[in-house]
Amino acid sequence: MTRSRLTMLNVGDIILGPDPEPYFSEVKSTLQEADLVVGQLEVTHTTRDRQAMELGRHPDHLGPLATNGFDLVTMAGNHLMDAGAAGVEDTIEWLDRHRIAHVGAGMNLEEAKRPVILERGGTRIGYLNYNCVGPKSTWAAADKPGNPYLEIITHYELEHETPGGPPTVYSWATMRTLKAMEDDIRALRPLCDVLVVAFHKGIGHTPAKIAQYEQQVSYAAVDAGADLVVAHHAHILRGAEVYKGKTIYHGLCNFVTWVPLLAPSADKDPDSWAMRRIELFGFEPDPEYPTYPFHPEAVYTMIAKCVIEDGAIVQTGWLPCIIEKSGKPVVLGRDGRGQEVMDYVEKITRKARLNAKYEWAGDEILIRAD
Repeated sequence: MTRSRLTMLNVGDIILGPDPEPYFSEVKSTLQEADLVVGQLEVTHTTRDRQAMELGRHPDHLGPLATNGFDLVTMAGNHLMDAGAAGVEDTIEWLDRHRIAHVGAGMNLEEAKRPVILERGGTRIGYLNYNCVGPKSTWAAADKPGNPYLEIITHYELEHETPGGPPTVYSWATMRTLKAMEDDIRALRPLCDVLVVAFHKGIGHTPAKIAQYEQQVSYAAVDAGADLVVAHHAHILRGAEVYKGKTIYHGLCNFVTWVPLLAPSADKDPDSWAMRRIELFGFEPDPEYPTYPFHPEAVYTMIAKCVIEDGAIVQTGWLPCIIEKSGKPVVLGRDGRGQEVMDYVEKITRKARLNAKYEWAGDEILIRAD
């Protein structure tokens, strides 16, 4: 069988609100030209939950996933159960009706763990998806909706003689859940040509930093048979690395992410999550981004791009993007703004001691091992 040359794109967190289609106007053509497009659907959509409706999360607002070429969404994450079982059920129903595949969520653990295999041009691409950041209420069980998960243990060790001072933080996945993930990967491996594992992981709103468990789970996925690892959750970019010849994107930042209610209110209520988030993570949102109140460095984002030939990934890289004040992601080329994003990713990659090197190839950026 002759297999086609394929392009696969992965994007970060997607949160959609009212009138969402215009937010995709600057990326639509890029998405539609790819053979396979995958995004992280950060929240569920339903009319059966009052708060979801107040937040603008009507299922009809998912329409841009269908009109902009998304083939698959990953769903495992800390917000999966925000609208309860109804949110999971209604979102999955909408995705199924619009023939968009989904992974990382289900009405029970068996459904949530089920991999997706998509075929393009004779090549089978398999996906698995895990939540590493909790809360436990999102964890699926035999009779409970939720997501497949890795349980992460965090230990704080005071390594100097200053009681109450800043500790060294250690984190790792429990052996039980790590082995369960490895077993899932090994079971999927013979059923597909390219195997991708997506994680919801990382320290939110914090530039550059990679927690210990992030490399542990990523390396374990590759060792078990993954060809590619992608991640989201931190709402800010992370660098990439190459491990045993396989690329790990440690965090794709945001894509279209509409969250005006996270902007600080005029009264700056100290008990509001908007203000607590600023205090916890030490950043001040730019008031000129009213629907996108994230860390100022979160304006830099990317579209991860992989080229697949003869059933294998032969090239990995990314398209530099920036989030405009309107909240729209814009794909950049090899110009001043594109170089600004590349410089930023190089900086956070070095700071995190990751081994990826980046080089321009036309208007996209390729990944090489150091």
